[in-house]
Amino acid sequence: MTEHHTTTDAGIPAPSDDESLTVGPDGPILLQDHYLIEQMAMFNRERIPERQPHAKGGGAYGRFEVTADVTRYTRAAVFAPGARTETLTRFSTVAGERGSPDTWRDPRGFATKFYTSEGNFDMVGNNTPIFFLRDPLKFQHFIRSQKRRAANNLRDHNMQWDFWTLSPESAHQVTWLMGDRGIPKSWRQMNGYSSHTYSWINAAGEIFWVKYHFISDQGVECLTQDEADRLAGVDADYHQRDLYDAIERGEHPSWTLKMQIMPFEEAKTYRYNPFDLTKVWPHGDYPLIDVGKLTLDRNVTDYHSEIEQAAFQPNNTVPGTGLSPDKMLLARGFSYADAHRARIGTNYSQLPVNAPKVEVHSYSKDGAMRFVNATDPVYAPNSMGGPKADPARAAEVRWYSDGDMVRAAYTLRPDDDDFSQARTLVRDVLDDDERKRLAANIIGHVSAGVTEPVLSRVFEYWHNVDPDLGSAVEAGVRANLA
Repeated sequence: MTEHHTTTDAGIPAPSDDESLTVGPDGPILLQDHYLIEQMAMFNRERIPERQPHAKGGGAYGRFEVTADVTRYTRAAVFAPGARTETLTRFSTVAGERGSPDTWRDPRGFATKFYTSEGNFDMVGNNTPIFFLRDPLKFQHFIRSQKRRAANNLRDHNMQWDFWTLSPESAHQVTWLMGDRGIPKSWRQMNGYSSHTYSWINAAGEIFWVKYHFISDQGVECLTQDEADRLAGVDADYHQRDLYDAIERGEHPSWTLKMQIMPFEEAKTYRYNPFDLTKVWPHGDYPLIDVGKLTLDRNVTDYHSEIEQAAFQPNNTVPGTGLSPDKMLLARGFSYADAHRARIGTNYSQLPVNAPKVEVHSYSKDGAMRFVNATDPVYAPNSMGGPKADPARAAEVRWYSDGDMVRAAYTLRPDDDDFSQARTLVRDVLDDDERKRLAANIIGHVSAGVTEPVLSRVFEYWHNVDPDLGSAVEAGVRANLA
C-alpha cells in the first residue's frame, strides 16, 4: 500500500499531525501555525445548515436500465429502449432533524438523480403516492406544525393534530401514515412514488400525464410501533446502516419503475382532479406499465459531499419530460432550487455530485464558490456565437392555463372530496389486522398530549374517514385519558 503524506487543503505537505507550533515545548502557540489555523477554521465550518424538511437521510449510487419501449409516450433519452443511466438516490425522513431516529413514524423521501445524456433529470418523491396538502401556500405551515414549538422547543402532537384536523385534505395521507406503511422496515423494503403528476412528451409533440411508481423488488415490509420504538433507542441510524451494509455485502437493492399514463384530454373530465396531490389514480382506471429497473450498487465515499450536498429539484426535467398543473409541483419547481442556493451556496450545481455528465452552456456567472470558468459572451442575445435556447422545449409546456389569475381551490369533480379515498383505503385495501393496528397507532398518537378543542376535532376527523374507525379511535382515546 502506497504511503501518502498529509497535506494542507492546498496540497502542501503538512508539518505535523500531532503538535502545534509553539515557542518552546510549553507554548505559547504561534499565529503563523497556518496548518493548525486551517484545521480549526475548517472544523468550525464543517456543517452546512441541514435541510428544513428531509434533514435525516442517506443514499447510494446506482444505475437505471430501461427494459420496455415507451417511446410512444416520451422522447426522453433516459427512457429510450435499452438506455442505461447512472443515478444517485437519497432516502430520508421528513420531520426529524439530522440526529433524529430513522424509525420515527413519518413519510420517507425517495429522490433520484438521473445523470442522463440530455442533462440531469431529478425525480423527487416519497414512499407514499399522496401528500398532506394540495396547495403550496399551506406547506410551510404544515412543516412548522410537525417540527417544534417556539416556547419549549418540543415536538407536540396537539400542534400536529390541530393542523391536520383543520386541513381535511390531509386525511388520505394521515390514514396512510398511521397505518403499517407509516414505518418501513428498511429503505430497501419500501416503494417510491412521484406522488405528483408529471408530463411526458413524445417525438410528435403529444403530451401525456404520468405518475412514477418505483416498486421494491425486495417486497414491502414494515415495522410495528413497538419495534420502531425499540430500534429508535438501540440504533437511531438503523435504516442508514441497513442500506450501507447491504450494498457492502453485495446485496444490491432494486426497484422496478412502473408508470401510470393518462392521455392529455382525459384529464379534463376525469372523476378526480388528476393534479390534486392528495388523490391517487385508481389502478383500475390507469394500470401500471413496466418501464425499467433502478439498482443501487455503490456506496458513497464521502457522506457530506455526496449526500449532504446532493441537491434534487423537480424543475430538472429533460426533453420529453415536464411538470403539470399540480400546484404543489409548480411551487416546488422554485422552492427546491432556492433552498439549495440558501443552504449550500449559489453555485451548488457545480459540485461533482450535482454536476451533469454533459457539457453545460449556461449564462450563469460569478457568485460565491464558483469554480467552473465562465466564457464570453456572458449575455443573450449576442452576436458572438453564444448558446441559443431550444424552442422545442418551450412547446413542451403548452398545457399552461390561459384563465384568469385567481386564488382558488381546484374545481371539484364528481368524486372529489377529502375523505372518500381515505375511506376506500380503510375499507377496501386494509385487512382486519391492518385496520386494528391503524386504530391502535392513532389512539397511541392522539393519547400522547392532544387536548380540547383539538381532541373533539380528531374524533370528528376519523368519523368522517370511516364511522367504525372513528368510534374505535374515540373509545380508545377516552379510555386512555380516563
